[in-house]
Amino acid sequence: MSLPALPKIAFGGDYNPEQWPEEVWDEDYRLFEAAGIDTVTLGVFDWALIQPASEVYDFTLLDRIVERAAAQGRRICLATGTGAHPAWLARAHPEVTRTDFEGRRHRFGQRHNSCPNSPVFRRLSAELARRIARRYAGHPAIVAWHVGNEYGGACYCELCADAFRRWLRERYKSLAALNAAWYTTFWAHTFTAWEEIEPPSALTEHWRGPDHTAFQGITLDYRRFMSDAMLGNFLAEKAAIREADPETPVTTNFMGMYQPIDYHRWAAHLDFASWDNYPPDDSSQARMALTHDLMRGLKDGQPFWVMEQTPSITASRDVNPLKRPGVMRLWSWQAVAHGADAVLFFQLRASRGACEKYHGAVIGHGGRGDTRVFREVAELGAELEQVGDAVLGARTPARVALLFDWDSWWAVEMTDGLSRLVRYQEAVLGYYRALWDAGVDVDVVPVTKDLAGYEVVVAPLLHMVKGDVAERLQEVAARGGSVVTTFLSGRVDEDDNAFLMDVPGPLGALSGVRIDEWDARGPEIVNPVLLRSGQSGGSGEPAESELEVESRLFFEIVIPAGAETIGTYGADFYAGTPAVTRNAFGDGHGWYVAAGLDQRGVSWVMREVLAAHDIELRYPDVQDLETAVRVTPEGVRVLFLLNHRAEAVEVTADRTGTDLLTGLRVEAGDPVKIEARGVLLVREDA
Repeated sequence: MSLPALPKIAFGGDYNPEQWPEEVWDEDYRLFEAAGIDTVTLGVFDWALIQPASEVYDFTLLDRIVERAAAQGRRICLATGTGAHPAWLARAHPEVTRTDFEGRRHRFGQRHNSCPNSPVFRRLSAELARRIARRYAGHPAIVAWHVGNEYGGACYCELCADAFRRWLRERYKSLAALNAAWYTTFWAHTFTAWEEIEPPSALTEHWRGPDHTAFQGITLDYRRFMSDAMLGNFLAEKAAIREADPETPVTTNFMGMYQPIDYHRWAAHLDFASWDNYPPDDSSQARMALTHDLMRGLKDGQPFWVMEQTPSITASRDVNPLKRPGVMRLWSWQAVAHGADAVLFFQLRASRGACEKYHGAVIGHGGRGDTRVFREVAELGAELEQVGDAVLGARTPARVALLFDWDSWWAVEMTDGLSRLVRYQEAVLGYYRALWDAGVDVDVVPVTKDLAGYEVVVAPLLHMVKGDVAERLQEVAARGGSVVTTFLSGRVDEDDNAFLMDVPGPLGALSGVRIDEWDARGPEIVNPVLLRSGQSGGSGEPAESELEVESRLFFEIVIPAGAETIGTYGADFYAGTPAVTRNAFGDGHGWYVAAGLDQRGVSWVMREVLAAHDIELRYPDVQDLETAVRVTPEGVRVLFLLNHRAEAVEVTADRTGTDLLTGLRVEAGDPVKIEARGVLLVREDA
């Protein structure tokens, strides 16, 4: 099972006609036609409408909604309606609502409020999915099923405690193995019965919140368990759908770099990945690109859907910046450039009430089709129609991989004795940003990924080394590739116990360094690092290059064990010692960055790494000009050029082709102007 079969990139979004009288639907579809909206996501929060009481199911309204969408020629992504449970369910079965981290049992309210281990919730949510699938399976307008909505959060009730104990029995088989994994001889924590185990919360192992725990192993396992528990909810609904419909693809909308759920554990169970793109500000171009690539990497490079994005503003933050003219179009094409085969919005018509009434919408409260936002949506719809299937199903030919690991993310941010200021996501983004600035295509992949096809593998903050990843990284270097790891890597095993060997543990042989001490400081402390190399560019010709940069937060004190020094600290008692090293390993190299370098430093290191390989750098010195390539199943290359600047930029074309948006020819060697926040899609000549 894979992506829905579509004639073009899907364009549309969440539509909630149940909130409106039917005469409003007429105007909506008139405006949808004008905007080129061809796909609607229906029924995401319809549980209470479809099932108003325990034994009552009423599909009258949903029938009209589905038939109207089909009659208007729209493709449908039909939801199971289980994004929020109804009030009657919480009243009849109070155990369905969650118990929070502080031990408070919640009552009915909000949406992420269903205990994932409640048998009643799992039974009734699956039954709703079953009945919806039975009713609409085979409907020609339905191209995908949408299960739940933005799974997230956690529960700490007795049902979850019991389920956690069962999960632990399955994982460890014996209490002896569990006690060893959790290192329970510390603080007299040895468990002698499964029933003694409690979920780690503010009432048990934690203080100052979820990231402050006395036993990292317990908390780590609870996060794995909770991720698996919510996956169990998804799988129950998917199985119910499959009883009636064995073919139509099934997905759920992820939330990008969302810490509570390990999407790698979910990926195999989705027919295609989809996610909701809500960047925190209007200068998150590289962050969005990283997340797009992460979503594409979930299914081994298969294209994905952007299930939600705002056409203008969000409504969930303290401040909600407006997308400037051209930004919605630019960011939509950025998603396509990185592998999206659908660009969908939340919401198509603005809600009249509740917490998202001011969230951006294609159609506002006035129902107008002459607003700036609507005009921009319509213009994008026309462009997507024009491009048609030219990049549909196209893949990204990356030769560089960046490892992203939820276990390392969880572990490094809840471990005492390191630094509470080091954030995994920010560190990973710094290394991705260096590649993004250089115009390099990147696959963002799990640590379990086969690395045989990559020449450069970047593993920032690979804190936890699991399985055979160390050996596979060595294989990359041995055959002539480059591997980059950083401070706080190679510290613990899959149980979050320290390796009984020199840091960086199993990565030591590849890195050629030994670390006995480390220094964590506040952000006001800067240690300069002098970077020096004897090689620059791709020719291999010696060309001395040096740069002084800043480092902050974390400084490992390196003792070379075969590695050569590339960068040295400039201050404190370890001034003059290595901060960046390169170690010859087989035919390639293992790089180790021991300091929290600033972005200039990270970018310098990555350019040095790339220089050893014949990897194309596309406009590496043109700031905020993003490039990406997708290759169609027929082998046609499409180069995306995306100008994130507020002014036009001119570059020299390095290939010949045709811009899919304008039809204009682009000749290699000729100047090419890209307007402010402009986009080119150059289909290259064979």
